[in-house]
Order: sequence, then C-alpha cells, then structure tokens
Amino acid sequence: MSDTVIDLDNNVRIVGTAHVSKTSIDLVQEQISEFEPDIVAVELCESRLKSLQNPSAMDNEDLLSIIKDGRSGMILLQSALASQQRKMGIEQGEKPGAELLRAIDVANEMGLPIELIDRDIVTTLRRAWKKMGFMEKVRVLNAILWSDNGEDGEDIEALLEDSDMLSKVLEEARDVAPKAGVVLIDERDRYMASRIRQVSEQGKVLAVVGAGHLSGIKTVWEEPPDEGDQKVISKLDVIPTPSIWPKILVGAIPAILVGIIGWMWLRGDFTGIGNTLGYWMIANAALAGLGVALAGGHPLSVVVGAIASPFTSLNPALAAGWFAGYTQYKMQKPTGLDASEFLVIEDMSGLWKNRVGRILLVTALGNLGSSLGAWLAGAAIIGAILG
Repeated sequence: MSDTVIDLDNNVRIVGTAHVSKTSIDLVQEQISEFEPDIVAVELCESRLKSLQNPSAMDNEDLLSIIKDGRSGMILLQSALASQQRKMGIEQGEKPGAELLRAIDVANEMGLPIELIDRDIVTTLRRAWKKMGFMEKVRVLNAILWSDNGEDGEDIEALLEDSDMLSKVLEEARDVAPKAGVVLIDERDRYMASRIRQVSEQGKVLAVVGAGHLSGIKTVWEEPPDEGDQKVISKLDVIPTPSIWPKILVGAIPAILVGIIGWMWLRGDFTGIGNTLGYWMIANAALAGLGVALAGGHPLSVVVGAIASPFTSLNPALAAGWFAGYTQYKMQKPTGLDASEFLVIEDMSGLWKNRVGRILLVTALGNLGSSLGAWLAGAAIIGAILG
C-alpha cells in the first residue's frame, strides 16, 4: 500500500490526494472499487461542495453581506489560497477539487452514502482571521501571493503526489504565522478525524482527504480520546471572540479626543481646538482616501471614504471602508461574469481588474487607512499637547 493510502483500522481507510492531480483522480476511483466501503467521506463542507459544483455562485447579495459583515479581508485571503491551487492545477490540467468530485460521482454511481467531513470553510477562515495578529495576516498573504513557484527547481509533479498544496504553503509559514497553521491544518486534522470516527459507527468508511492531512489525522486517531468526538467538533465549530483590548483602545481614542477638546475649551484655547480637530480630520480623511485610491476605487468612493473616516473612527460600530465599498458597489456594480471571474483570479493584479475584487479591496484598504489615520492623529494630538 502506498504512503498516500492508510488503513486506520479494518473498517476505515483514508486516501491522501493532491487537489489538482490527474493521478489522484484515478487513485480515488481505484480505492473505492478495491476497498468496497459502505460510506464515502470527503474533505468538503457544504459551502465548498456548492462552490466546486457551481463555481459562479456568487451574487450581489452575497457581496453586500461581505461588506456589511466586515469579511472583505477574509474573502481576499480565501481567494488568494484558491488562486495558488488553481495555478498548480493549470499546470497539471486538472480543476482543483476534481478528485473530491470524482469520489462523490463514483459513490453516487455505486449507490453509496456520502459524508462531508470537513469544517465549514467560513468557520475555518473566520477562526484563522480572528486568531491571527495583523503581522501574521500580512505574512500569510505575502507567503501565498508573492511566493516563488518553481524557480528553486522544485519538482511540481512530485510535490503534487506527496502533499496537499495548501498544507505545504502553510507549513512553511508556521514560523511566521503559527496561529494560521494551527487553525487551517491542526484543527482541521482533529475535526476530520473526529468526523471519520463518527461516520465509522455507521459502517465501513473510505475517506478522501488532502495528502497533507494524512499524518495529522492518523496521529489524532491513535491518541487516546480525552473527550467525545461531538464535543471536539462542537468546540472547533465555535468562532472565537476577539480580544477586548483592541476595542477598548479604539474606543479610548474618541474618548481622549473629546476629553482633550473639553480641557482646551475650559482653558479657552480655541486655537488648540481648531488644530486638534484639524489633525483628526486631515489624518483620517487622507489615509482612508489613500487606502481607497490604492485599491483603485471610483473617485466618489475615495471622497466618501475620506469624508466618512473622521466620523466612523469615533464609533467602533462603523467603518469607513463599508461606506466606500458600498459606494464602489453602486458606482461600478459587478455583473455575474465579474463574480465568476473573481472566483478564478490567478494573480494579485487580477483583484484590481475585477469589479468584485476591487470592491473588496476598497473595503479592506479603506478600513486599514482609516484605522492608521485614527492612530496617527491620536499620536499627533497627544504629541502636540505634551510638546
């Protein structure tokens, strides 16, 4: 038996695949016929299955929800990850996830039940996004978007047969983004091992997963369980609440600003009040507008983001990027074709050329610029007072 096929016990076999390899498609079909399982389990959730079966399934309502919920950065991360798989898939001539769809097709042909054993992709990305610090997010995006593919002489075909691409990329990024590796790899290994154990209670199981998860699933399977599988799954399905300190610090900025203005008012320092408000307005407006402009936003989106920023920075429940993103959406409304093309963008520059990608960039960079503006304005005001 090859190192990409492991029997966890007499009734459970896991097949490790590369998500863009023709060889993996053949391996899946061969193993289902050979092992004769009662159930076929695949490394998918409902969201990913729908995405594979209907890759153009993004509509304008989804996009507005992404802007409103503050998920633009998370979706850009997901797009970047998918882009890397597509790049490798193009070289191999296979669509990413083709072997998972083949497993489902074969199971349907044989009348076998299918179980989706991966955690929902939205939950996974939200957990990763919330757990990572700002620098980790930057480093992970850098590793995915600007990494050199193939220039070091790496054998792409060998890589595809040995491991799952996503796992490999994130394993290399563990030193600089350990929280991302824990959420995207370790947690999913534990989640899928627990789901496989649950499914195995119903009969003989063949599970198809990315090869990068084989070792982790095997390790979890062999560990003495310290709690039930359902408890593990429920725990890993929870989206962690973010630290309260960033909210306290963000909320402290407007409180400090109001306090400073009140103190100046009592002293009769009206010039100081004008300068303080000037710092606040200019820094917020300039950096939020710059962020939207760098995203390639419509001129009106730049103006709206710049105007909104000094006011949204005073209210943690609002964000300048939301207003800029919504304006961008209204001024250059994406079509169904834009949504389809966004889901198959192959490099970073494609985000600026695609209307969906540009809206997400406008939202994310507008929010980033507004946050930087608030911090810089706060520092400048405190510096001026102390000076």
